[in-house]
Amino acid sequence: MSEFEAELRSKVSEAEEMLKQAVEAGHEYEIHLHSARIRDLLDRAGQHGIDTTRWFDPALLENSGLGR
Repeated sequence: MSEFEAELRSKVSEAEEMLKQAVEAGHEYEIHLHSARIRDLLDRAGQHGIDTTRWFDPALLENSGLGR
């Protein structure tokens, strides 16, 4: 795994944790921000040919009301 891929994966994990917290607290604006951040990071990885299928549970985005 390259340093770039490791950093992207770390950022996705951080954003996922923040999204979970926002969902639990019912903070709609933060849910939107963290969901958008995750989508952006996953898109960036895809642009570089990085497989992210095991990085993140897509159901979390769907359950937050902001699915892909």
